[in-house]
Amino acid sequence: MTRKTSLIAAAFLASLLPAGAAFAQAKTLYIGMNGGTMEKTYSQYVFGEFEKQTGAKVVVVPGTSSDILAKAQANKDKPQMHVMFLDDGIMYRAIGMGLCEKQRPSAALNELFPAARFKGDMASGVSLGMTGIAYNKKMFTEKGWAAPTSWMDMADPKFKGKVVFQSMPSSSFGLHGFLMFNRIQGGNDKNVDPGFNAWPKTIGPNVLEYIPSSAKLSEMVQTGEAALFPLTPTAVAALKEKGIPVEYAQPKEGSVVLTVGQCVIANNSEPELSQKLAEYLLSPQAQAAALQYGSQLPTNPKTPATGDAAKQVAQINEWMKNAVTVDWESVNANRPAWNTRWNKTIER
Repeated sequence: MTRKTSLIAAAFLASLLPAGAAFAQAKTLYIGMNGGTMEKTYSQYVFGEFEKQTGAKVVVVPGTSSDILAKAQANKDKPQMHVMFLDDGIMYRAIGMGLCEKQRPSAALNELFPAARFKGDMASGVSLGMTGIAYNKKMFTEKGWAAPTSWMDMADPKFKGKVVFQSMPSSSFGLHGFLMFNRIQGGNDKNVDPGFNAWPKTIGPNVLEYIPSSAKLSEMVQTGEAALFPLTPTAVAALKEKGIPVEYAQPKEGSVVLTVGQCVIANNSEPELSQKLAEYLLSPQAQAAALQYGSQLPTNPKTPATGDAAKQVAQINEWMKNAVTVDWESVNANRPAWNTRWNKTIER
């Protein structure tokens, strides 16, 4: 080959590189997750490094866990998303529907807390938390009320018209709160009769509104409508960052463990890249960014944490000592009937 033809060949190969890069960048992964703080945190601070490493683009499809599950189910034969984040109870439903594919082995997956590995590695936890009680700090201070210490504080007559409760059929927070109330009344995750029977005479009369999600809480706290409501420490931290006067209280009966799980959607158009994204989101690097910028508590114990973040992780570990884990197999088997009963007898 002459020098001239060598130069021409080199130039030709160089001309292919931008096209190759453009092709890689053209690959877009769609990930379903909660909007608001979670979407902002991952879009602005977490996905960037993965995009830099792979040349792909990650786009969030926002919605509640129920919304995301419905979208995945509707497009099961030709998925429009590649990865999805779901609250643990709903994730078990997704796995049962055949919507998730097994996550491949990785160092990051092996590093997770055992509770963050779903059965058969069909999903994995990306964020750890629990549902307890949140309260309007400004209102409590003004009225001289002590911070809540029990789920049954929601039944205190002084909170009449000041309790806001998420709807059980559409919210994990609402389901968790009801299941803890049910346990206090003598029920369990298979028998909810005690909870349904006692609700109209205890917490029910104090409820101002049943809301489908927690989106309205910031407004209802600022207007002085909401005094008490089920919520997680992570969600409370997000509200406080916006200047909303709320605090978290760990109930003496325990909070309910809430793991946000991720799964690679079965039969998606980019299986290899989707597996890489799922693996990256379990890494200490990704989880450190989610913790620092979005108070997303890590499921990988190797995640570095300093300052306020380290204090937050230590506090969660303390609260986890009396946290309760839901029997999701029993709950999911009975939930459709419970939802119907809730709509007919409570949220009428």
